Amino acid sequence: MSKVYTATKTRSRRPGWSVIFSHPRRSDARGRLGLKVRRGLGTTDDTHADQLVSQINELLADQSWWSLDRRNDAERQFDEIVVKAFFDGMEVGKVQPRELRDEMIPLPKHDDGYARVMLVGTTGAGKTTLLRQLIGSDHTRDRFPSTSTAKTTTAEIEIITGDSQPFKAAITFMTEHQVRCAVDECLEEACASAIKGHDDEVVVRALLEHTEQRFRLSYPLGSWKQELRGDEMVSLFDDEDSDEETLPDEEIVHGEELEKNNKRLGEYVALVRNVAREVQDSIMPSWGQYQQIENPARRHEWIETFTDALYDNETFSRVSLDIMDTIRSRFSLISQGSFECEATGWPILWYYEENDREVFLKQVRWFTGNHHQQLGRLLTPLVNGIRVCGPFQPDHVELQDETRRLVLLDGEGLGHSAKEAMSVSTRVTERFREVDMILLVDNAQSPMQAAPIELLRSVGTSGHGHKLGIAFTHFDQVRGDNLRTGTQKMNHVDASIGNALSSFRDSLGASVTEILEGQLGQYKFYLGGLDRPAQEIRRGFVNQIKSLLDTMMKSAEPSEPVEAAPNYNFLRLELALRDAADGFKKPWEGRLGRGYHEGVKKEHWGRIKALCRRIANLWDNEYSELRPVADFVRQLQGSISLWLEEPVGWTIEPESEGEKMVAIDRVRQTIFANIHELADARLIRTHISEWRTAFSGYSGKGSSVGRANEVSSIYESAAPSIGSVMDSHAGEFLAEVLQIVRDAVEDSGGSVSGITRR
Repeated sequence: MSKVYTATKTRSRRPGWSVIFSHPRRSDARGRLGLKVRRGLGTTDDTHADQLVSQINELLADQSWWSLDRRNDAERQFDEIVVKAFFDGMEVGKVQPRELRDEMIPLPKHDDGYARVMLVGTTGAGKTTLLRQLIGSDHTRDRFPSTSTAKTTTAEIEIITGDSQPFKAAITFMTEHQVRCAVDECLEEACASAIKGHDDEVVVRALLEHTEQRFRLSYPLGSWKQELRGDEMVSLFDDEDSDEETLPDEEIVHGEELEKNNKRLGEYVALVRNVAREVQDSIMPSWGQYQQIENPARRHEWIETFTDALYDNETFSRVSLDIMDTIRSRFSLISQGSFECEATGWPILWYYEENDREVFLKQVRWFTGNHHQQLGRLLTPLVNGIRVCGPFQPDHVELQDETRRLVLLDGEGLGHSAKEAMSVSTRVTERFREVDMILLVDNAQSPMQAAPIELLRSVGTSGHGHKLGIAFTHFDQVRGDNLRTGTQKMNHVDASIGNALSSFRDSLGASVTEILEGQLGQYKFYLGGLDRPAQEIRRGFVNQIKSLLDTMMKSAEPSEPVEAAPNYNFLRLELALRDAADGFKKPWEGRLGRGYHEGVKKEHWGRIKALCRRIANLWDNEYSELRPVADFVRQLQGSISLWLEEPVGWTIEPESEGEKMVAIDRVRQTIFANIHELADARLIRTHISEWRTAFSGYSGKGSSVGRANEVSSIYESAAPSIGSVMDSHAGEFLAEVLQIVRDAVEDSGGSVSGITRR
């Protein structure tokens, strides 16, 4: 039997009546149709509200209305408020955030005299602090972009420097559907925390900070403040000597607003506990009580059944909608600039122009800040891209140059652990071809850990090694009994580069390793004191920043054209591709718990499900360090790059070893761009229905095994094993990769020979 959808009128925090109903054509965080929707009816009159609700029930009762094609017909028959409530939000995801920013502030090109530089590095290495120095952003006065030792930068930051006025900002946001699903995930965690018996502080922490640490509800909702408990342990960690940084009064959330936010969080905690009890009671006849289950596997099956059942609970949906209303209200506090919105009224772009730098940054900080005194108004977690332009210059007078033109790109850190460094996010690698310089920002106190090494590998095998530079931050804090002079400290840090590159010669090939060695030998910068005001930075470090800025500008200068192009034979490439396909799948067998792979642990079922959710809903191709597309690209490009090392000949013989490396890198770059497209198509777009099954098709007993098998099946289909005997799927995969390689070689002026199976 088909589901019956019914709308009812309700009171919410909005003035007047609202309508609430499950939408038959909009999906929830599980990817299932029936998203709970609440819209204001614009009336306080009971009779009028009943009439509007009745009209919505007409739409819900007749499936012929459940299509965007019928909107015009509905506008002739139903009230405008009813039409908007039902049809708004049915069509989503048509405009890309970068395209929206491009419409308002186009990224300058080489012809405009600009150099594009991308800053990459581990979380906390100091790349955003360095960026502040490059644009003259005072750490106390400006606080842009935001910094922290924790994961802070989660949106793309694009800063265009120059001498033109006014300052401009184009900021794009997550879609309403993405935010709603992130809110639901936070509620899931809070309810699970409550059912496990945790106290209110733990429950509210689960609600306010998403497990991935990229979405923090504390920013728009406010922080949780309980009565002081007199806990001596708390005072042990307070910094008594630090001067509390106080913001201007108009930027602080305090007084009545602070109390209101805290009271609302208390209400949410109480509602979360009620929901958790109600849902536990509903599944107890089949599953029993969570606290009485001792078997770990049974407990996680219980929790998954519990979280699925949450979405059928009316109170759960109402709390989610209340939180969304609160978030939406924070946008209305922005008095400057203009918003562009979706049909539902949800903002997708904010644009602002201002001649006064201080006033400009004050407004921008509501979308980029992280100061604790502003929690309750900040929109930072909702932002997916920030583009600003204006006459940004370093504060230090010796570093200022009005003729300098830079596009500085910053983004999310690479991660801390070796686990997070298995592959570099496609958010980073897809921008390699767009930039003139890739600046690796690394901590000199603990240089060249797993993530920076993986970044070097990715840059080298993609053919972009000639764009590489490295900036070692915290160099002033490099200390040791054996490190007394600046030269000793530089030699110590430089040794980490040598150690990192020593293992590359066999795995990446001689030419890639030599390019990386040459770049890191010539373009390395030692920086310290970046968290201080510009005038307090030591002379030596100022000189290093000046050298870095000069190098950035020179990176856009055109290089001498190389006529030589390599010729290849395909015979050995099949073997390399076999290793690539298996190298991708085997670690994932370990993560999915389907087999053993050295150094890889089985992932928690909740993380695998979160990955499936993002792919199924077409939000992203990765979750935290679970990056199937990036892993596939890494393996394919690494194998192909090594094969490219040895051409069988040349169309025109290169005049030097340098020309040879440039010619081969030209091929690598083209392949790398197309391998991204291939990996995304084979892993994601071709199998979207299977990803949706993996996400929402399994629940309860055996669900994690079923989901793991589904994902493994997707991987086997996307990257079938290549061998002496292959089925049609493997043959098709091989042919697609070989065609990419053939096209790249021939586009460069080279040729390919050798018989390949089709």
